[in-house]
This record gives sequence, C-alpha cells and structure tokens, in this order.
Amino acid sequence: MNVEVTPLPGIGTRQDFAIRAGRRVGVITYRDGKFELIVSKQDDPDATAASVPLAPEEASTLAGLLGAPQLVAQLREQHREVGGITTRQLPVTAFASRALGDTALRTRTGASIVAVVRAGVAHPSPGPEFLFDQGDLAVVVGTATGLDAAAEILTGGRG
Repeated sequence: MNVEVTPLPGIGTRQDFAIRAGRRVGVITYRDGKFELIVSKQDDPDATAASVPLAPEEASTLAGLLGAPQLVAQLREQHREVGGITTRQLPVTAFASRALGDTALRTRTGASIVAVVRAGVAHPSPGPEFLFDQGDLAVVVGTATGLDAAAEILTGGRG
C-alpha cells in the first residue's frame, strides 16, 4: 500500500492511503501527541466524511487490534508444524516504562518475546534493553504452560 504523508504546518502530519472502495483512510498525528482517525468522502478524497479523535493510548490500542493479529497469524503458521509450541499476543501492562530484561521472562517461563507491537508497528526480536510503553502487545512463543506464566508476569507484574 502506498501511504501518503502530508505535513500539516503547525498541526502535525496526515498519513493516509486509498482503499478499494475509493475512499482514503488515515490518521492525523498532532504535535501535542493526540491522534485523529479520518475517512474521506467517496467523491472527494481531500474532504473528511468522518473523524474520530483518539488519545495516545486509544490510538495504540486500535493499532494493536489492527496490526498484531496479522503478525500472530504469521507466527502461528510458522510454528504449526512444531508440536507443543504456540504463539500468543499479550498486553504488557505491568512493565510499562521498564526494560524487557526486567521481566526475566525466558528464564522464568521458558517462553520468548519474539516481537513487540506498538501503535501498529512490529518491533521484531527486541533485546533485553527494549523499553515497553503503555499499550504495547508482546508476541510470545512457548508452550501453553509457559504462555500462561508469561501472561501472569506481563499483566500482573509478579516478581
């Protein structure tokens, strides 16, 4: 897809793309950190038919809903033939503003974080120094037991 980025002087940036239905869908990122989901009119791609203002955490959650499932589906397909290994996306609520290494996840559970999805962007193979943000989704690979333990750690902050 061809994403067009348009600077909006004094406001921020507009990023949008054309969908099959002939409309444009995108996001305005404001300088103050807020976002606006926009949809153009059918007959005028420069005119907005609908817009939804989003706080940063709302935008991050929406991006995760849109981006993480594709990544998880790809990983599931890759691990399908490996018995006992599963992929799951887990919210990282207990470790916001902390490093991945602080979780000691692999040592404690045997499960591994193979990517972090932030605002719809996948960050593959994050190292121990990777800092989590509020709204991040960790893509975790491991056994069912390891994934259950990882979910408890990432969402409950055990330890």
